[in-house]
Amino acid sequence: MNLQRRRFLRGAGGMAALAVARRAVRAQAYPSRPVRVIVATSAGGGTDVAARLVAQWLTQRLGQSFIVENRPGGNNNMGTEAAARSPADGYTLFMANSVNTINTSLYQTLAYDFIADFKPVVRVMRSPLLLMVHPSVPAKTVPEFIAYAKANPGRISMASGGNGSSSHMAGELFMMMTGAMMVHVPYRGEAPAVADLLGGQAQVMFATTGSAMTFVKAGSVRALAVTTQARVDGLDIPPLAQFLAGYEAQGWSGLCAPKNTPAEIVTLLNKEINAALADPEIKQRVTELGATSPGGSPADFAKFIADDTERWAKVVMFSNAKAN
Repeated sequence: MNLQRRRFLRGAGGMAALAVARRAVRAQAYPSRPVRVIVATSAGGGTDVAARLVAQWLTQRLGQSFIVENRPGGNNNMGTEAAARSPADGYTLFMANSVNTINTSLYQTLAYDFIADFKPVVRVMRSPLLLMVHPSVPAKTVPEFIAYAKANPGRISMASGGNGSSSHMAGELFMMMTGAMMVHVPYRGEAPAVADLLGGQAQVMFATTGSAMTFVKAGSVRALAVTTQARVDGLDIPPLAQFLAGYEAQGWSGLCAPKNTPAEIVTLLNKEINAALADPEIKQRVTELGATSPGGSPADFAKFIADDTERWAKVVMFSNAKAN
């Protein structure tokens, strides 16, 4: 090996070592000031709860304040766009949810690209939905309800939390797989939709466990099935896939960062949040919401986002759903 080549290799090796050292120093220094976590929904919902659990843990563990900032509006789009346009320095994070993967196909144009403009960190919460009917509906099981819906096409009102919401898409997937045709009635959020289901103005709804469990346990509505393969603790109801092979729908929340956020910061956040999700107190809080905490690597979350986006694109096309 000639002298010039040896000098080049030594220099290249030195630069690589220096880059690694700089990344290590930068990771150790993070965070050196408060971090904001943007939530594109109002306070009090499942995504907001997930963000606050994570923010509290990170504040305690990393020695700087992680502050939740609610930026609702535009069916998640206002907050998502604000997060996408933020500096990729680790000081702005984004608690995404299932509406983000639905919006990718629900809107013809968006001011951001959810998959391209964000770097997944970790999936925090997974929330099954419950297929619920008003007590006036005679069906007591999923097969009975499918038969009832098919016998009454266009006469059953299906409430949802809004066009493009998880509850809406879960219902459209049900119709796509069964051939039953129900009338979709969108509301401005799950709470008013559940209220009208309780009052009998709507006959059926796919609602997140956090919004529905209290009423199911009280007997105010009848839960026929859960939309995930796993059952919900405290509720003796079967998975919908037991009757519709391959059916799967869920609400979810997960932490993302603007693209180009340093990999070492993403790695640090992923490690800390996975530790949080294993903490008994946090696990209990999540269980009380009828949810679970998947955790996993950034790569796991990225694959989930891609698969979820593809799943809902097919349902949006089938239903011809439009944004509000």
